[in-house]
Amino acid sequence: MSRIFKFIIFLAFFVVFFEAGLISSYTIVTSQPPDIEQLIDMQLNRISAIFNIGEDVNTALTGNPDIINISNTNQVAQSLQTLAKLDGVDLKTLNATTYADKSGEIVPVNLTVMGYKENSTGGTKSTGQIVIVPTADFMITATANSNSTSKGFLIDLNSIKIVSISRIYN
Repeated sequence: MSRIFKFIIFLAFFVVFFEAGLISSYTIVTSQPPDIEQLIDMQLNRISAIFNIGEDVNTALTGNPDIINISNTNQVAQSLQTLAKLDGVDLKTLNATTYADKSGEIVPVNLTVMGYKENSTGGTKSTGQIVIVPTADFMITATANSNSTSKGFLIDLNSIKIVSISRIYN
């Protein structure tokens, strides 16, 4: 047999065993029978998206988030401020995005906003010095659920969960 024929047979066996492993692992993980056609289509779509030079790979794999309009911005900002234990948040920086289908009944939302703690003065040192601490800026990232209304998306204040609070150093 020629080397090319051996290589083609090796490649065919590799693909067959790879697909068999993928199908069996899908069955083990999800405890459901796999839709083989859908699994193969998904693999082909991902591979073709990677080789699509004109498109960003991250965009091809995840897509860009949709920016949504919040109808209760003041309440959301107040809730984020309370949960993060900050002195205030900047409403101009409140941003809500989602990767989910916006036509659903409940839409999961990612929230980001800049927050701050006020300057603190005073001191309890024995020298009697006044200590001035500059304003501390923070980036708050949170998740929440929202419902679609005629004015935009209404964020459920009870569903807001803080993911991270990062201090920003100037």
